[in-house]
Amino acid sequence: MLHTVWDLFEAHVFPTPSTDELFNPYRDRRDDLDVADAPAHRRNNVRRYLDCFDEAPPLFLLLEAPGPWGCRFSGVPVTSESQLTAPDFPIDGTATSRKDVPITEYSASIFWRVLRPHFPHFFVWNSLPLHPHDADDPLSIRTPRRSEVREWHELLRALLDALDPDRTVGVGRKGERALKEVNADPTYVRHPSQGGANKFEAGMETIVSEMGLDQSSHTEPT
Repeated sequence: MLHTVWDLFEAHVFPTPSTDELFNPYRDRRDDLDVADAPAHRRNNVRRYLDCFDEAPPLFLLLEAPGPWGCRFSGVPVTSESQLTAPDFPIDGTATSRKDVPITEYSASIFWRVLRPHFPHFFVWNSLPLHPHDADDPLSIRTPRRSEVREWHELLRALLDALDPDRTVGVGRKGERALKEVNADPTYVRHPSQGGANKFEAGMETIVSEMGLDQSSHTEPT
């Protein structure tokens, strides 16, 4: 199953070229922002993320797109460099930015504080796997156009077919819309950014409880 997911990433995500307004962190780099082998490191971070799953998780979470301080540099959705490089984090990874200290990201901190006890019983991905930014500012974040998200519906449907989750959750309205457009019947949960942390936590705690994941025992990968 997870071999299938990796094959989908290799076929659809990794080779896609960047544009003036979309940056592919798995293929490209900028001399002023990224270390020399940044794309290879980010692809390897995704591989380590997938290696955490011994079986398909029952819960699928979809967010909007990589942000400039999280997935843009880590390669793992809603996850920062500082988390990947922390010794006690369940996913092991490499920093790829040219910063002296690994980058932190606000939404990623909230997301993992709430959901880390339930990993790896959930899989998280982005409706648009490329970083949407303003043409003149590579570290900005802009709302993806609906047409841009729809270009990735085929991949989203293929991921859902491969993982066959018991439940899908749209974290934010953009993630919810993308799941609805591929007929995935999602539950909506508030995105943790912009004052949404409490509603995100309450929504996820309800879902986790309804699914019985709060009673599931698991061993974090070493």
